[in-house]
Amino acid sequence: MPLIIRSVARGDYEQWLLLWDGYNAFYGRSGPTALGPEITRMTWSRFFDAYEPVHALVAESDGVLLGLTHYLFHRSTTVIAPNCYLHDLFTNTAARGKGVGRALIEGVYDRAREAGCPRVYWQTHETNAAARLLYDKVAQHLGFLIYTKLL
Repeated sequence: MPLIIRSVARGDYEQWLLLWDGYNAFYGRSGPTALGPEITRMTWSRFFDAYEPVHALVAESDGVLLGLTHYLFHRSTTVIAPNCYLHDLFTNTAARGKGVGRALIEGVYDRAREAGCPRVYWQTHETNAAARLLYDKVAQHLGFLIYTKLL
């Protein structure tokens, strides 16, 4: 079946939620460290709020969602046009290694080009070796490190 990359639709919630839960579990946000249901509800609602900059794409084949990506546009101090931050990317286990992640990234690239963005960027954990094999093929690692302070 062909793979379709499209914007998430309201009717996708149940399948999106399975992917979202899988994504969060992958990063250790499950069980006692799970995101609260209010965060999931707010994240979902942002995709359909014209005043929010958060967007979602899904990969679909034969009516089944195989992956998701969330992204947003934001201003920068170094360019006039907005940048595109690819926030989340996840494919279900069965879809890995079959081009779904690449297709989702390319979908974000297409949306960023349409918005006039000069770049798309994202981050991943250094131990995410499988994803990094793909990322090294579709983007350039510029060597930046990320620092975080929880407040």
